[in-house]
Amino acid sequence: MITFCISTFNNLNYLKIAIDSVRKNSYFKNAPFIIHAENCSDGTDEWLKENSKKYDLEYYIDKNDIPLGIGGGMNFCADKVKTEYIMFLHSDFYVTKNWDKSLLDVFNKYPKEKMWVCSHRVEPDMFGSPQRPGTVILSKDIFGAYYSDFNSNYFEEWAQEFINHNDFEIPKGEGVSGLIRKKDWDEIGGNDPLFAPASWEDMDLFLRMLQNGYRFILTSKSVVWHFGARGSHRLEENNGQSSTRQRKAEQENQQKWLSKWGSFPTFSEYEMINGIR
Repeated sequence: MITFCISTFNNLNYLKIAIDSVRKNSYFKNAPFIIHAENCSDGTDEWLKENSKKYDLEYYIDKNDIPLGIGGGMNFCADKVKTEYIMFLHSDFYVTKNWDKSLLDVFNKYPKEKMWVCSHRVEPDMFGSPQRPGTVILSKDIFGAYYSDFNSNYFEEWAQEFINHNDFEIPKGEGVSGLIRKKDWDEIGGNDPLFAPASWEDMDLFLRMLQNGYRFILTSKSVVWHFGARGSHRLEENNGQSSTRQRKAEQENQQKWLSKWGSFPTFSEYEMINGIR
């Protein structure tokens, strides 16, 4: 029914946590699981070879002079999916109990809708960010902020309490994190390679979806921990600053966006793209 998909680049310490949590906490524990590892030099390739049977992984080791990046990695994985649904995940997630079933339950409520359905996030405050709809940002000393100090048991207890005391849906999508029908992904054409390797590809995808009648729902009944863009910003490697690749891509892709769409995006009260100026 569902295939889990992660594309990763040199993020092994967090990837291990993500994969383990999916196999431990998902309702569909034995669902197909595709990993795309692109240009990794941190031991990811070797770890996948050694642990693919343990976690029942279908993995692909990719070496590209021109990287596919985040959006292209999603496209790569999606092309391999044979189930009705695709579940995209970040490589720096920790998922909680039945997170996947709770997303599928939303589809069952709206069976005729084309949708992108995603989990409520909890993050450590890595960027000094304000609270935002669909995400709880907490001090780094509550659950930890790194692979080495993350208290998963405490977080799971907190997440269950959050789920028990909250029941809401907001019209918002989160990039690289959502459940979608394979046929709906194929219909929209996936991510535009124009925005490789990172940044702006999610807004471009969501804008095209909105223009084609797709619905976005973020539900409080599915909760994930997000370590905070570790796979792209690479904070540990750059003294808390975003990586050169990320900063360069953000600058270049802003211009690519303007060339494609003609003006900057507009956003709803939920900080979800809802059009262009």
